[in-house]
Amino acid sequence: MALHIIEEANRCLKCKKPMCQQGCPIHTSIPQVMELFRQQKLMEAGKMLFDNNPLSVVCSTVCNHEMQCEGHCVLGRKGNPIHFSSIENFISDSYLDRIQIPKIQKKDKKAAVIGGGPAGMTVAVKLALEGYGVTIFEERSKIGGVLQYEIPEFRLSKTILVRYTRLMEKLGIKVRPNTVIGSALVIQDLLRDGYGSIFVGTGVWRPKTLGIKGESLANVYYGIDYLRNPAAHKLGENVAVIGMGNVAMDVARTALRNGAQRVTLYARGKHISASSSEVAYTELEGAEFVFGKAIESINEKGPVFKITIFDENDKVIGYKEEREQVLADSIIISASQGPKNKLLLTTEGLESTDRGLLVTDENCMTTCEGVFAAGDVVQGPKTVVHAVEEAKRAAAAMIQYMEKKA
Repeated sequence: MALHIIEEANRCLKCKKPMCQQGCPIHTSIPQVMELFRQQKLMEAGKMLFDNNPLSVVCSTVCNHEMQCEGHCVLGRKGNPIHFSSIENFISDSYLDRIQIPKIQKKDKKAAVIGGGPAGMTVAVKLALEGYGVTIFEERSKIGGVLQYEIPEFRLSKTILVRYTRLMEKLGIKVRPNTVIGSALVIQDLLRDGYGSIFVGTGVWRPKTLGIKGESLANVYYGIDYLRNPAAHKLGENVAVIGMGNVAMDVARTALRNGAQRVTLYARGKHISASSSEVAYTELEGAEFVFGKAIESINEKGPVFKITIFDENDKVIGYKEEREQVLADSIIISASQGPKNKLLLTTEGLESTDRGLLVTDENCMTTCEGVFAAGDVVQGPKTVVHAVEEAKRAAAAMIQYMEKKA
């Protein structure tokens, strides 16, 4: 491992215009990090990564690198790009447990963070490092959001989240688990109790339904619900997965690890929205892909499909008259997801789009003064690094707001 990443770092061309950095959604200073790494200044490189992206060790594992930093490396045009993700992972993983917490001058202001997912974790760390008191209100028993309850263990070890929990404790961040804001407590209660600003990072946990007959049958599940606790589901040997996004890939691979003998993913068109690496792993593990099948209904035997008609450009232009019954013990629908509406129902003045996503201004403030939001609850389902990048902007805006208010 060490020899491999050293060789990778030595391949860097030190481009004057680093395309790798431009391809990174959070604009990691990749050339500078690799230069520090080559000089064996591991902790300095780790600090540079962490300061820019508190979830660097996570992103180095789960990011779609082929479409971001590595996909923009100039060496990839005629050969193999530099695998910066491996270098970043080694550095940030080494740094995480060795972070030297600076002596922080505590401020007499506190902020509330609703949701302990990637965006909420980022905001909490950024505010705590600036001396603000931070309390995370987490709906479930552990922080992490999608990192804890959606991304499978084989893709992201949960021990990383244990280490982040320890880091947050060192920073003085408080976590109130099993607490839903929008139920017994509402946003107005937090404002009443002296929180100078509030961050909403509740993500998108409501599965998108298809609105078809049979969706409520006992052998039908939603992908995001299945991933939360796979062991609780008895899928049988033959599983049909509706959808071909990254969640669908996680569902298929998890099902194969939990007793399914055959897993087939179905899509209406010929496009796969998941990253090519996730598709390759899913195929390697034995899942099958079937295109041109639009689900119409579900019965006890399995899904019933309409057969897609394509034009010469593989665009869907209609469906054949016949229907195809596919046999499956269980069906898992992985067709995206949206936000829950508890906060909207209990917070006067909080506005959303027609998709239920929170409306924010250029400073990440919602339509309620002092209430900020970022991540999937604003943008819809995107990647971890996009949530972190936006959460950094929200944290800076919250600091500016609280100082101006004071």
